[in-house]
Amino acid sequence: MGNFHTKCAENVLMKKQALPIETIFKLPVATPIWPPGDGFASGIIDLGGLQVFQISNFNKVWATYQGGSDNQGATVFEPKGIPQGFCMLGSYIQPNNKPLFGWVLVAKDVSSSTTNGTLKKPIDYTLVWSTASMMINQDSPAYFWLPTAPDGYKAVGHVVTTTQDKPSLERIRCVRLDLTDQCQTYSWIWGQGKSNDPNGFNVYDVRPTNKGTHDPGVSVGTFVAQNSGTTNPLSIACLKNTNANSKSMPNLQQVEAIVKAYSPSMYLHPNEKYLPSSINWFFSNGALLYKKGEESKPIPIAPNGINLPQGGNNDGAYWLDLPADEANKDRVKKGDLSNSKSYIHVKPMLGGTFTDIVMWVFYPFNGPARAKVEFINLNLGKIGEHVGDWEHVTLRVSNLNGQLCKVYFSQHSKGAWVEASQLEFQNGNNKPVIYSSLHGHACYPHAGLDLQGKDGIGIRNDSAKSNVVMDMGAFELVSAEYLESEVIEPPWLNYFKEWGPKIEYNIDYELKKVEKILPGKLKRILEKIVKGLPSEVLGEEGPLGPKLKNNWIGDEV
Repeated sequence: MGNFHTKCAENVLMKKQALPIETIFKLPVATPIWPPGDGFASGIIDLGGLQVFQISNFNKVWATYQGGSDNQGATVFEPKGIPQGFCMLGSYIQPNNKPLFGWVLVAKDVSSSTTNGTLKKPIDYTLVWSTASMMINQDSPAYFWLPTAPDGYKAVGHVVTTTQDKPSLERIRCVRLDLTDQCQTYSWIWGQGKSNDPNGFNVYDVRPTNKGTHDPGVSVGTFVAQNSGTTNPLSIACLKNTNANSKSMPNLQQVEAIVKAYSPSMYLHPNEKYLPSSINWFFSNGALLYKKGEESKPIPIAPNGINLPQGGNNDGAYWLDLPADEANKDRVKKGDLSNSKSYIHVKPMLGGTFTDIVMWVFYPFNGPARAKVEFINLNLGKIGEHVGDWEHVTLRVSNLNGQLCKVYFSQHSKGAWVEASQLEFQNGNNKPVIYSSLHGHACYPHAGLDLQGKDGIGIRNDSAKSNVVMDMGAFELVSAEYLESEVIEPPWLNYFKEWGPKIEYNIDYELKKVEKILPGKLKRILEKIVKGLPSEVLGEEGPLGPKLKNNWIGDEV
């Protein structure tokens, strides 16, 4: 972060220009009225004797204008307009370098117990940290308090004040232990940023430690304030949904409405040769199933994949490939945008308080990688080429109000969550823009160059706006386990073998072909970066289908 120990004269200077956080972010248009249903977007979710309500309106408590992201500081808020009978569980904090866009849960005890309710007042507070002695540009000193929970209860958030006086015990509530779950730090928000300094102070976002489709942990939207020497478990917990995760999930009509409201447009690079297609088109245009030991007798694949091996594991016994004849092989490699569609998997996340709409896109072929070595651009021969490329984006929608909160962009073996306030929208609607990188098809929220490497040397991921656009709203719902028999999974989804052959090429040979113009030092750096690439980029092994990816039952990486 920035220098906390600035000159006294600088400390009394308040911010000179408007900060992004002074603007409240809203989606381009209002959230639609959803089709009728039971729990989705009803405003309240019952976690089991504890109702929660999501609040995005805040009162400002305190701000600093140094440190944190872009050295612009951070601001603490408390929820405003808490409904009758609900109580605050903790404060909210956000970096100042983004428009205000966040939420916290407030809670109401609806249990029948008069002595062992789901919420209780704290019995005291512990001062975690004061900024009074910190030489920083701030509104006033701030005091970060941890509620002391009664026996059998746990704090799930902090209170922040601008005086030394302890907050009122009425200010916040602690939660009964059986309705809490372990949480972990997620992203650093503000502080001294020195994890090895036992006297350092830092503030982090928190999220449930376990985040799979069947895990009950619920994010509260609060933060943890701690000295750097503090170790796990954290001083606060997250909530736990003790009811079924699926009770607040959207029904089939609501899923279709969510996709209609938020489905992205995906721009392919203007020089992209290898376009997406539908699975049906790929199979109907000559894709072949090979079996180990019977390579001379490949089998044409039925349009719906009904003759593909089902289940089991990836034992290398089967793989798919392009048509055998060169003319068709070259044609199918290029895909068919007009026949493309997104394949959607819907799943509960964070204890059923969110719905993840995972939108998978299939490309028959992934093109060769390109490298940037300082001012030189290089084509890497066969490195990166492979048959059968699966990419995806994930829309995370609140089950409390149906609002799009963030989008996950898959980027080879990793990816990134991007908050709605940082997305690009177009045409005055709530549909985010996705950019697909040239040849590699990684997904990005903004056009430009993303370099996999460092110091100006690495693998290029180029994306740009073009006239080649995929409407991801053309979709097929292929899996929603919580809807049971309402969604029938297609046979190809349960094909657990490789979607392409193992590529036989020599990395060293391919590198030598492109390194002739490079001096020795740059050669070594490029070799190290290329050989450290994940298999999804190197393309040596045929890729696996969506159901074998970690995010099928887990959270995104």
